[in-house]
Amino acid sequence: RQLGMKYAAASIVTHMFGGANMTRVVSGLSCKGNEDNLLDCEHDQAGELFCPGEGVYDIAGVLCTDSQADLEPDLSMLMTSAHLEDKALFLLQCAMEENCLASQAYEERQENPYWQHRTRRLLRFTTAISNTGSADFRPFIPKSSWQWHACHMHFHSMETFSHFEIINSRGERVVEGHKASFCLEDNDCVGVDPHYDCENYGDQGITAGCKDIYYYNIDCQWIDITELDVGTYIFKMSINPEYKIPEITFENNAALCTLYYSQMTAVINNCTFTRP
Repeated sequence: RQLGMKYAAASIVTHMFGGANMTRVVSGLSCKGNEDNLLDCEHDQAGELFCPGEGVYDIAGVLCTDSQADLEPDLSMLMTSAHLEDKALFLLQCAMEENCLASQAYEERQENPYWQHRTRRLLRFTTAISNTGSADFRPFIPKSSWQWHACHMHFHSMETFSHFEIINSRGERVVEGHKASFCLEDNDCVGVDPHYDCENYGDQGITAGCKDIYYYNIDCQWIDITELDVGTYIFKMSINPEYKIPEITFENNAALCTLYYSQMTAVINNCTFTRP
């Protein structure tokens, strides 16, 4: 952005483009991605250089691109679809394989011979993600490295595509869950043709101008709140939470909401965009 070259596509370490003999002027750079100038990033104090493992060829570089994806969750679908469901562990065994329940569920399976009959309380919701950018969103690992999950009969193209958590009034995370990306595809497109379909080991991704929708009735499209006390909390849903896929901005990748939980009902509202 500082050089007028639009978006970052990848970071590299190479001396191919020069710089090996240049004077080091700053170290400890840590950028969020929305800065206009490199010096707007957090960095070590002027005159203090710390470059561990520094070598002639250890030159940091950035590959640039004119177009980039930009994911944004649908706040309305999240709020209107949220509801509670009590479900027996017998019916959640596939979800347990994918680590979609709270740790207490796995302890129950180890310690209780009748664990299949115990129930878990799930806060279900729909996650709809739009690609509002100018390029397609694609998994960062090659297709040949996708992991096959026999229980659900699908491939995982990203280890963690979305992440859910509940935070109390003290800022402490009290419940955490995640949703592995079992399928990235075009479900709803406006003005463009869909390109990605997961059937028959198809290519995965989200076309610019399209939306990928994970409806509330899909396995792991929930957060396990069985041990959560009634009360008011902060609910956060983050998309691309590990920043593994470059985007135009990450300022709209997460939804930060108010969660009201009364044991009988759960309401998510007052959602706003934030960073993961």
